[in-house]
Amino acid sequence: MTGGEQVTGGEQVTGGEQVTGGEITWSGRFAGRMAGIVRNGPFGVVSFRLLSVGQLGSTVGDYCYAVALPWLILSAHGGTLLLGTVLACYGVPRTVLIPLGGILADKLSPRTVMLTADVVRCALVAVLAVLAARQIDSLVVLAPIAALLGAGEGAFLPASASIMPSLLPAEQLAAGNSISVAMVQVGSLAGPVLGGLLVATAGSAPAFAVDAVSFAVSAVALGLISARQQEPAAQQAAAAKAPDSDPAGEQEPAPGLWQILRQSVFLRLLLAVAVVANFSLSGTFEVAMPALAHASYGATGYGVLLACFAVGVLGGTLGAARMNAFSKPAAAAYAAFAIQAVAISLIPFLGGLPGAAAAMAVTGVCNGFGNIVMFTLLQQWAPARSLGRIMSLVMLAGFGTFPISVALAGVLVRHLHAAPFFPIAGITLGVVALIALSRPETRTFGAS
Repeated sequence: MTGGEQVTGGEQVTGGEQVTGGEITWSGRFAGRMAGIVRNGPFGVVSFRLLSVGQLGSTVGDYCYAVALPWLILSAHGGTLLLGTVLACYGVPRTVLIPLGGILADKLSPRTVMLTADVVRCALVAVLAVLAARQIDSLVVLAPIAALLGAGEGAFLPASASIMPSLLPAEQLAAGNSISVAMVQVGSLAGPVLGGLLVATAGSAPAFAVDAVSFAVSAVALGLISARQQEPAAQQAAAAKAPDSDPAGEQEPAPGLWQILRQSVFLRLLLAVAVVANFSLSGTFEVAMPALAHASYGATGYGVLLACFAVGVLGGTLGAARMNAFSKPAAAAYAAFAIQAVAISLIPFLGGLPGAAAAMAVTGVCNGFGNIVMFTLLQQWAPARSLGRIMSLVMLAGFGTFPISVALAGVLVRHLHAAPFFPIAGITLGVVALIALSRPETRTFGAS
């Protein structure tokens, strides 16, 4: 038997299974398999468990913030123009800091960068909670806080994308990425609902306070990942990437980022798709979506939409844990993005909140599956000492257009309303996904 089960003499079964009259009960078999997964899989690594718990707590707060910020601005009659401007103030520093975050993750460690970013953002959101309680919502006050939060996020993102190979062996990366994102999505189920209820009943300030506490939880969890736990796994990952390195510790210099980019058609395609897709999707989901919900569904309905998306992402990430079952995983990921494009196009046109929620769930499934597959393929392929910078380049492509997208959406939604943004974004995503899928470099990347 696999999964940590043990059989002795064909009669006794250990590892948590229950034997009744010589037969193994279903609950006992399930418990035994789960115990084996915990012992032998990513959850068997203490540092991985700490990372997952920290990100679970942080995600609850992030979604409370995601509901609280637009409601603070829109309820004060600031309008979508002010919302788009504040989001742009957040997005510009985030974009600028992403490359630096990748460099720092390679030079220092992903854990150090993530811990520092969480501590700073905890303090900033606590200040935001105080301001919201005093109903201070002017651009002069919100813009600097949004800018500093964006800078912290920019440093955090590439580090969070590159930390996993330092915690887990290569063969557990797909499972580790899936479990980690699944844990985040569990937080995403509670966060939007909690944020919606808090905002609807008590205003934005309590939701911001929850976000500040969640950053503190994440920082504590990261602080408990000791350097001694992290170093052996990192050394093993580096050795796997460079098996012919000098045993005395002399290794060839890490390949330059532009050298890698010139040599990899797949990476160039991925970056191009990320730029085009995120330019169309950022304004749609960050401005048009809350505007649509504010007009039609209310704060609780907006929380429900975000929760349905989280449920979908949870299912998609769990499916991606078995990406090795796909002979062409990159092609499967782009096919999922194409299906996601259809679901996005239909969100405002499916008969109110139930239809929109269903479309958001499908969007989440496809998004979660495709993103996990792509990140795992990059982690397995990239040189270990360049992983932070490669991930920062991917993040930059994904988030670099955010400020322009949300600022433009803030203006256009005011004049065109929210609904037309969804089919435009969906068609754009579908076209670029199908173009990438048509290229042989995509279909063969990671193929067994």
